[in-house]
Amino acid sequence: MRTFVVLAAAIGVTFLHSPSARSAEPEAGKQVEQSFKSSDSAEVPYLLYLPENYKPGTALPVMLFLHGRGESEGPLSLVAKWGPPLLVAEGKKFPYILLSPQCPKEDSWSSDTQQLRLSELLDSIVEEFGGDITRIYLTGLSMGGSGSWRMAADHPEHFAAVVPICGRGQTADADKLKSLSIWVFCGDQDGVFKANEEMVQAIQQAGSQTIRFTSLEHFGHNSWSAAYASPDLYQWLDHQSLDEEPKYPAKLAK
Repeated sequence: MRTFVVLAAAIGVTFLHSPSARSAEPEAGKQVEQSFKSSDSAEVPYLLYLPENYKPGTALPVMLFLHGRGESEGPLSLVAKWGPPLLVAEGKKFPYILLSPQCPKEDSWSSDTQQLRLSELLDSIVEEFGGDITRIYLTGLSMGGSGSWRMAADHPEHFAAVVPICGRGQTADADKLKSLSIWVFCGDQDGVFKANEEMVQAIQQAGSQTIRFTSLEHFGHNSWSAAYASPDLYQWLDHQSLDEEPKYPAKLAK
């Protein structure tokens, strides 16, 4: 079993994961609503799913899912409108600890504020539930795809795989992303298709041998329904892991 290194005090971050803010205690095989208090005292609502085979002390893969703009305004249950949390709600059995936070409507996943809160939340979940730090997967759609690009560029050494769907990345980050296993999805009728194509080309030109790009023909912006329904995606994810644990404390928030 891999041990998640706790150095919150050393880096000046305090995790205040309050059980009183939970609507239900986490339970293997279920997705429940939770809340996390970040270091800036914000309440970060999220859905948490633990696999059926979850047992304390067993290191399991972790998937962080970032929703799109449409799920920012409204109850936390809206986060399960699309993507992995929807599949779990419909009865799919995932082998990952699935973490699906909700972004405030006045902000975006790519902002400095949300990136720090996401990092703190992910660190907290990996620590509390014993996530495997060599198998952390990051994915998101639309606004969440953009947030995934940002987070992957800032912390490329922490993610075993990244799946940005119809988001916008920064081609200037190509060199930071070239060693990551990335699978990009975008509809060829989407207004952000060219930006996705240019992002993939920039990463390839930087030397990547591990980036994949699926252009979905005749799809507009909602390419995520097809992407997340693909068994090939999850088979690919199951083969992605870091060669070794990070050589320094495995915290993203710093």
